[in-house]
Amino acid sequence: MSTALLRTFILREPAHAQSLWAFLKANAAQWASQGTPLAVKVSEHQDNRTLEQNAKFHALCSDIARSGAEWAGKRRSAAEWKVLLVSGHSVATKEGAEIVPGLEGEFVNIRESTARMSVKRGASLIEYTLAWCATKGIEVQ
Repeated sequence: MSTALLRTFILREPAHAQSLWAFLKANAAQWASQGTPLAVKVSEHQDNRTLEQNAKFHALCSDIARSGAEWAGKRRSAAEWKVLLVSGHSVATKEGAEIVPGLEGEFVNIRESTARMSVKRGASLIEYTLAWCATKGIEVQ
């Protein structure tokens, strides 16, 4: 089967379902006649977090860094706060954390990717961050 024929269809309205059906009708018989196995998977689709969520979370990380808040005895950069918040959120939401020995014997948190978070998970991370800031008296915009 040609990879040019591979498609992902996200069905948000009836016209999308019609496009999927037309694609299958046009190609499935040809693939079957060539002895090509065909797999069709249907699952609920979750959009990745939005650009607005991304901007909001990064702004929060910057606000925390600018506030002068310390962790483990020193001020942290926005990038360091991002790691701390994503890790804390993961533990707080029962996703857990994985700490592994690094390439040079250091310890590394293999954390969740914010770019791959769903919209729902991204919203949860922002809510977690806002709640954390409120408990620490950190003002955010």
